[in-house]
Amino acid sequence: MLELVKRRTVDLLVEQFWKQGYLTIRRKYGTYLPEPSKIGEFEVDIIAKYKKNYAIGITLTNEDFDDKNLLEKINFLATRQTKFSNKRVLLFIGTTSDLFKGAKDVVDKISPEGRKNIRLFQIMERPVLTMRKDADNKKVLFS
Repeated sequence: MLELVKRRTVDLLVEQFWKQGYLTIRRKYGTYLPEPSKIGEFEVDIIAKYKKNYAIGITLTNEDFDDKNLLEKINFLATRQTKFSNKRVLLFIGTTSDLFKGAKDVVDKISPEGRKNIRLFQIMERPVLTMRKDADNKKVLFS
C-alpha cells in the first residue's frame, strides 16, 4: 500500500518536471526507465534533463520528516553541480498538501546558496474531467 502511494507521488512529480520542460532520464518505480543511483549516500526519485541543465527530484513523505538526516539530505542535494561544467543542478521537492508547510520550514533552514536551487511543489491528485457523467445522465435512445 505504501509503495503505491510512493509510486503515485513520483508520477505526480514527473508531471511537474514535464510542465517545466524537463525530460525524465531516470526514475523510481518506472517501467521503461532505469532507477537512479544514489547521489552521495542519499536516494533520489527522479533525474531529468532540460537542454544541458540537469535536475534531481525527491518526494517527501511522513517517514522522511521523521528522519533526522532530512535537513542534511536536502542541503547536500541542493548544492550539487555537474561533474565537468560545474553547472548547478536544480532540486525539485514534491510533497502532499498536508506536509507542504513542514517542507517549506525545512527548506527555510537551508543556506541561501542551496535555497536558490530548490523548487518546492505541492503535489495533489486532480479530479479527472470526463464527458462520461453527462452521457450517463441522458436517456438511452436504443437498447
